[in-house]
Amino acid sequence: MTSTTVVRLLLAIPGLAAIGFGIQQFVVRTHPDVSDARELALWLGGAVVLHDGLLVPTVLLLGLLISRAGRLRPILRGSLLTGGCLTLIALPLLLRPGRPANPTVLPRDYWVSWSVILAATVAVTVAVAWVTRRCRSRRPRPAGR
Repeated sequence: MTSTTVVRLLLAIPGLAAIGFGIQQFVVRTHPDVSDARELALWLGGAVVLHDGLLVPTVLLLGLLISRAGRLRPILRGSLLTGGCLTLIALPLLLRPGRPANPTVLPRDYWVSWSVILAATVAVTVAVAWVTRRCRSRRPRPAGR
């Protein structure tokens, strides 16, 4: 068994445990019937379709567009992936059909919160890119290159 396989297994174990815990909590706390299970399956299927059909192609396309960024490309890709995931998580709140009857259910302006977290992601990306460039420019180059 290679070290990569061992690391993957060690990462899979807590992930599967978390999935099992989530399923157990869902069943214990909600006592779902068959219609709830269908709705949950539809919702989870929609999440997979959004991820694989929208997020991944968008990130890959943007990755191609930033291919000239050289060594900063992984940093920019990480930022795009983070922004995409944050957007998918916030999407239900951003696209809610209207104000709820109970104003305490969705009490915030989620567009502002989403904008702030994306701005913070951009700020961290710029800072990491700047530090990375600065550190690489200070590194002495070997003679003859």
